[in-house]
Amino acid sequence: MKDKDLHDLRKEFEDFNINEEACVDGACSSDEETDLKDYPSYTEALYAKLVAPYVSGIYISRWDIKDIALEAGDSMAIHPRKRMFELLMKYATSKENMQAVLDALENHMHEKIAIYQELMTSFPTSKEIFQPKIDKAEKTMKLFPQIIEEYFE
Repeated sequence: MKDKDLHDLRKEFEDFNINEEACVDGACSSDEETDLKDYPSYTEALYAKLVAPYVSGIYISRWDIKDIALEAGDSMAIHPRKRMFELLMKYATSKENMQAVLDALENHMHEKIAIYQELMTSFPTSKEIFQPKIDKAEKTMKLFPQIIEEYFE
């Protein structure tokens, strides 16, 4: 690589670091609110809003999805995470089943929030890490009535 190219690359990187806001935990300026109807299917919309930890604040594993499904009244085998979520949404095609899934998901999120709060109590300096996750989780749970309204009424 020529010195001029290396210098240009270095300058471009420095400019990027200076001019861009830090995008920590998905908190970028591009993370504007989007309507659930902006997605091609409600499964994709919900996957983007509920399963992405940088949006929801909570990581939902395959085992978590299995437990959520079981609590909601469905039984499923372990598959890749996205496939399990798709199967869960196939179960949640009625308003009653979707409400059961959202209730189970809310319970799961409250359990994770309790873990985060316990960690913040035990390790006060971790608050700056866990509080934004709790805030996102609470914001995500406030979305649940909108999910029912947009897709089932």
